[in-house]
Amino acid sequence: MARDVSTSLDMTKVALIQMRCGPEPEKNFSHAIEFIREAAGKGAQIVCLPELFRSQYFCQTEDHKNFDLAEEIPGKSTSALGEVARETGAVIIASLFEKRSAGLYHNTAAIIDANGKLLGKYRKMHIPDDPLYHEKFYFAPGDLGFQAWPTARGKIGVCVCWDQWYPEAARLTALHGAEIIFYPTAIGWHPSEKNEFGAAQHAAWETIQRSHAIANGCYVAVPNRVGHEAPAGGDGIEFWGQSFVCGPDGEIIARGSVDQEEIVMADVAWSRVNEQRTHWPFLRDRRVDAYRGLDQRMIE
Repeated sequence: MARDVSTSLDMTKVALIQMRCGPEPEKNFSHAIEFIREAAGKGAQIVCLPELFRSQYFCQTEDHKNFDLAEEIPGKSTSALGEVARETGAVIIASLFEKRSAGLYHNTAAIIDANGKLLGKYRKMHIPDDPLYHEKFYFAPGDLGFQAWPTARGKIGVCVCWDQWYPEAARLTALHGAEIIFYPTAIGWHPSEKNEFGAAQHAAWETIQRSHAIANGCYVAVPNRVGHEAPAGGDGIEFWGQSFVCGPDGEIIARGSVDQEEIVMADVAWSRVNEQRTHWPFLRDRRVDAYRGLDQRMIE
């Protein structure tokens, strides 16, 4: 039976699951469900898991065996999470490795409503290819576009990790009506670079996302994984945690630690979105007649 929610209709409590991911997918999945239940027990009405939480971050190498980690959506994971959503009354956002067909895979977030129904999915649009982030080997770019879903707890948008650097992604998601944008994330430091570049890298990551909140007058919520992972040997990646929620004015209202598993919780007041968008009317003053060229790679 769904948990009774007695809070104001204007207020929704969101929870970001900041977790370590080990080498055994089923243990990670069970651990994530424990976190969801714990968050719901503390009043969370929307719970978002980090990117590709079922496994360690396998994109550190190009290995065909890793395609065995993929699954269909809807499928086993979304069915199990749907049961948890019905049990707890919480909306769940789960980032999964989607097998669409043989040879066609996506980095996909499933959006599951409080009644357990799979509302839809978002396929990661921007696919990186950097040292230890070899995602182009595994994932085709998303083809479902930018979306928003009216859940039982509010209208939400979802993008995934590398999408968080693109203002176009945040803008289009907001234009679809999203009042909070979730970014399931797996980002960290290369240990050899951390001392020299670490502070600047983290500051850039947080700043760009806070700017999306300001420019679009919406909340932004970012769950990141935590811990050191080197599944193929070498230095691996030190995931920097620091999951956070910021308000429509860009102010951080909740932030996680650098190195601990935890549930990062924040209260979202939907009225703040309307207030911010009317007091700082960036959407009103957009010169949509003057933006021709944004659909081109470069204007020469």
